[in-house]
Amino acid sequence: MPEAALAPTDALLEALAGVELPTLGHFLEDGFCDLRLRPISEVSRMAGPAVTVDLTEPDAIAVNRALLRVQPGDVLVIRVHGGRHAPVGAVTAAAAIARGAAGIVVEGPVTDVAALRATAHVLPVFATGITPLTTKRLGTAVDGVGAPVVVGGVAIATGDLVAGDENGVLAFAPGSVDPAVFADALRSDLDEPELISRIRRRDPLETLLAIQPPISRKATP
Repeated sequence: MPEAALAPTDALLEALAGVELPTLGHFLEDGFCDLRLRPISEVSRMAGPAVTVDLTEPDAIAVNRALLRVQPGDVLVIRVHGGRHAPVGAVTAAAAIARGAAGIVVEGPVTDVAALRATAHVLPVFATGITPLTTKRLGTAVDGVGAPVVVGGVAIATGDLVAGDENGVLAFAPGSVDPAVFADALRSDLDEPELISRIRRRDPLETLLAIQPPISRKATP
């Protein structure tokens, strides 16, 4: 029997998982989080739908409730107002792994760095810093669970697609990016090893590097 066609979101996630973010950087301008947001260690590539938390106060209860919303393959995305308290450490990471999360992205710091680095191969974590100051069991920011956030200068809502690798993080709403972009990026990825090999063989750079802008596809008046 033929395989069932992938749902549009599943197809996008499959495409994201197969393309390097710097390659997409050749084709896209928007959706890339700013340079403050970095992986806390060497990480595997991740891609998944966002589960967001707008942490208006340093509330661990809100983070725990968000964890219970995480489904396998989701990315937990947290904005920490004030940027001082870490909402993610060893326990939160262990819980996220138990829920099957694809990764965690924090606009703010994290803690328990050794533990996060030890599990980075199964749970990539991205953050803007490191601190020993952590969230508390307050229960005062639970309304922020599922609320839209701004992370690394990019607006992210629950259900948006988030991808990350050692180069950074990209987020966008399903349907906001032409699927052809991913096909073009994948072809570029596949062609790159041969291009690098030819450069190393000292083939003429004039024949290998783009030195003219592409011909516009717009119709002339």
